[in-house]
Amino acid sequence: MQSKATTVDQYISELPDDRQKAVKELRKQVKKNIPKGFKEQMSYGMIGWVVPHSLYPPGYHCTPELPLPFMNIASQKNFIAVYHMGIYGDPKLLKWFNDEYTKAGFKKLDMGKSCMRFKKPEQIPFELIGMLAAKITPEQWIQQYEKRYLKK
Repeated sequence: MQSKATTVDQYISELPDDRQKAVKELRKQVKKNIPKGFKEQMSYGMIGWVVPHSLYPPGYHCTPELPLPFMNIASQKNFIAVYHMGIYGDPKLLKWFNDEYTKAGFKKLDMGKSCMRFKKPEQIPFELIGMLAAKITPEQWIQQYEKRYLKK
């Protein structure tokens, strides 16, 4: 479910009240923790943090005119999603996140390759998502991306 919003604030304002509160808190935690260099913008109809072309001119290999995506927050039909590309490409980071999620007292994480799905706002580990956002710098993400996703 992609939004047609052109700004992050517009995206949030179009959400139902219960989703607005959760998405605002997620955004706050990410913005507070994400390393310098990532840029917040609407990306694929979601709130996104990307490596801008000024830091990585080649852009995203699938669509080079777009900046390299890193992390997104989205309100989907039945859940709030957090997409983190670094967790998909780094098994150690995934293990760390799963361990910390369990330690925080949450049930089993509903997760796809890079997508964490939270059906209820009270299931969202806001501070842990902030900690996750802090784990990879733009430079580290570029290295991981080029190593794992670009054909040599």
